[in-house]
Amino acid sequence: MKGIMIQGTSSDVGKSMIVTALCRLFVNEGVRVVPFKSQNMSNNSYVTKDGKEIGRAQGIQAEAAKIDATEWMNPILLKPRSNQDSEIVYLGKRLETLSGRGYREQFYEKGLHVINESLKQLESQFDLIVIEGAGSPVEINLKDRELVNMKVAELADVPVVLVADIDRGGVFASIVGTLELLEPEERQRVAGLIINKFRGDISLFEDGIEWIEKKTGVPVLGVLPFVENHMIEAEDSLSLEAQFAPSRYNKPLDIAVIHLPFISNFTDLEPFLYEEDVSIRLVQHASEFGKPDAVIIPGTKSTINDLRTIIDRKLDKLIQMHIENGGHIIGICGGYQILGEEIIDKAGSDTGILDHKVKGLGWIPGKTIFLEEKETVRVSGVHHKDTGLDGKYMVEGYEIHLGKTVLHEKGCSFLKLENGTDEGYFVKNGQIIGTYLHHLFHNDEWRNEWLNRIRKSKGIPAKEPVSIMEFKDKKYDQLAAKMKKHLKWDLLKDIVHQWGSL
Repeated sequence: MKGIMIQGTSSDVGKSMIVTALCRLFVNEGVRVVPFKSQNMSNNSYVTKDGKEIGRAQGIQAEAAKIDATEWMNPILLKPRSNQDSEIVYLGKRLETLSGRGYREQFYEKGLHVINESLKQLESQFDLIVIEGAGSPVEINLKDRELVNMKVAELADVPVVLVADIDRGGVFASIVGTLELLEPEERQRVAGLIINKFRGDISLFEDGIEWIEKKTGVPVLGVLPFVENHMIEAEDSLSLEAQFAPSRYNKPLDIAVIHLPFISNFTDLEPFLYEEDVSIRLVQHASEFGKPDAVIIPGTKSTINDLRTIIDRKLDKLIQMHIENGGHIIGICGGYQILGEEIIDKAGSDTGILDHKVKGLGWIPGKTIFLEEKETVRVSGVHHKDTGLDGKYMVEGYEIHLGKTVLHEKGCSFLKLENGTDEGYFVKNGQIIGTYLHHLFHNDEWRNEWLNRIRKSKGIPAKEPVSIMEFKDKKYDQLAAKMKKHLKWDLLKDIVHQWGSL
């Protein structure tokens, strides 16, 4: 199978965005292309049509490639539950939780097997594979049992393009240092370099390109500009604070997002970045809370630990004052659980302690029980009759959770799902909402309805919906065109097609 692998000199150099752009470039030329990442570490996940959980980045890359995402595109997903342990999602299904050491010692051979099997599956269906690496390929303490960089390039037998981030500084040292630390056979696989996130006049970097190529003997395939608002959703929380930067503040509507230590699926929040009158900001400490118009408690991979953080930082008191003063609040997934009265870790799947019980913030009349089996499913439905929006909007999203929340009060559900079940909590004309639906705010009409309620409460004129999906596909094409302009595209294709024949 022909292909190419994008590796980086470090995390957050833009590998996911480049893979996304390459997928769209190849498919626009009539190539059946597929993205792949053997092992992803992220709490930002994506649910396939058949209910399998994979890394969010590979779901987005599949969209760019104009194909449906499958578990074969990301066979191993590691979801951190603490600073030591991660849940292993294997071919889209929760397998077990292991420490970093336990994973390295117990999982390596199993990981190699599923990576090989995934590559075979994709090879049988597609013409070309674009593989994304993780972090750096020269983490010396991890290289002997790594499952995501040079080992994968070897298994797939594809050339590697190394990406460096010039925006963070030290680009020359990061490139030369990475190449020097590779083993000779690994070094021979590096067929090109890309400099990413360049600001200013790229012509001023021509001397730099010449020096790099002379020093390393590897061609620079492009110097890519820093791309603002590319709408390619971030893979991990390294990009989170940059996305919700202070420059986006001071707009008529102020939404505060509780920045949980184990925040998951933060891409739920990204549609607000394209609402002209909305500021969305992260709040970690009480001093940052201010007087928001609305508060969102997002998903979390460790509900009880993050609830404890909210209480320890006195944010629970500020949330209480916010609600008592008429402020809006939405809890999504783990945030929904946190807003309830009680959380019972019956199976120990959240804390590792059987039957561990804690009190929630108490704003939703229900309790959550953590079970052993995870629910991962795409769902759709309409607003429940008691919301006053009975059937007005169709809402689509996906659920990824171990906990099951049972309400003590009837007649306060948020949605009526297509399967006939009630979902979530809705009260006081939507002032307090809890739901398991990730991707909720990507529903344009619903997001606009919720924002217009807040606008009305502030005496701000209502607005028409902003259509995210309408131009999302155009963004893929725009990104691809911009990348192609700054890439030696024909040379890159030659590298792909001539690899192994030289």
